[in-house]
Amino acid sequence: MIKINLLPHREEKRKLLKSNFYSLLLFAAIIGAVIVLVIGTIFAQQISAQNDRNNFIKLENTKLDERIKEVATLTQEIDALKARQEAVEDLQGDRNQPVFMLDEFTKLTPEGVYLRTLKQDGQRILFTGYAQSNQRVSDFIRNLGSKSVWMYKPELIEIKAANLGQGRDVKRVVEFSMNVGIKRPREQQLASASNAATADDNMADSAVKKP
Repeated sequence: MIKINLLPHREEKRKLLKSNFYSLLLFAAIIGAVIVLVIGTIFAQQISAQNDRNNFIKLENTKLDERIKEVATLTQEIDALKARQEAVEDLQGDRNQPVFMLDEFTKLTPEGVYLRTLKQDGQRILFTGYAQSNQRVSDFIRNLGSKSVWMYKPELIEIKAANLGQGRDVKRVVEFSMNVGIKRPREQQLASASNAATADDNMADSAVKKP
């Protein structure tokens, strides 16, 4: 005996398929929402951690800036103390400058040159005098410029012919005026140290060049 199913099974099958499809869609939506929520939570934690690190860096930078300001202040105070110390040393050294200056003039004034006046203006010495010839003045300038330990940069202000004496005793001479810089003891020590270092370097170069 043959049984025939007259129920609308196709429609029932379609409904079942639709129901399964919607169930899958809902499940996928739930899974997607969970994934988005998890990823969002992870990103939020990373952002929060990065913000904490940024805040820590800003705080440390602020502390570092304060320390830099303190160091700058200390540096200024140290420079001021050094400047005061150098000023005191210069004042103490300046008391001996006339002794050094007169000793240098005694050593470096060539024969035939006579100094008439000496005047110190700051760190330069203005002086006038007489010489037997222009060559004597040139020798004097050369001595002050190359042989003096305490004086430097001599400058000839004026030179002219003049007469000394009267009547039969009159003599033709050269009258001149000059100025020259005088070093402080601290500057002289620095110059001596620099010259010594240059001499050592030259000796080392000469030793290297020898075969």
